[in-house]
Amino acid sequence: MVDRNQLCEKIRSIYPDIGECGIDIDVNYDEAKKAWIVDLKHKDHHLSTHLEPDDAVACIDGKQCVYLGTQIAQLANNIRKKV
Repeated sequence: MVDRNQLCEKIRSIYPDIGECGIDIDVNYDEAKKAWIVDLKHKDHHLSTHLEPDDAVACIDGKQCVYLGTQIAQLANNIRKKV
């Protein structure tokens, strides 16, 4: 079972750009979708993506967070272009 805070901290540890850009991150499990919803926010920029439960476990285990990393990189690039 994945813990919300554990997943959030793992994402922050793997992708330090989140802190550097001042991006707010929120992680919640959506029971209806049976997936983790990851919301990234910075001022007027917002990105919401989801992680399947198996992907969340793999991310916490340090095996992979590739899809999420791509999403985070996209948001960070958009923010840098605007700043």
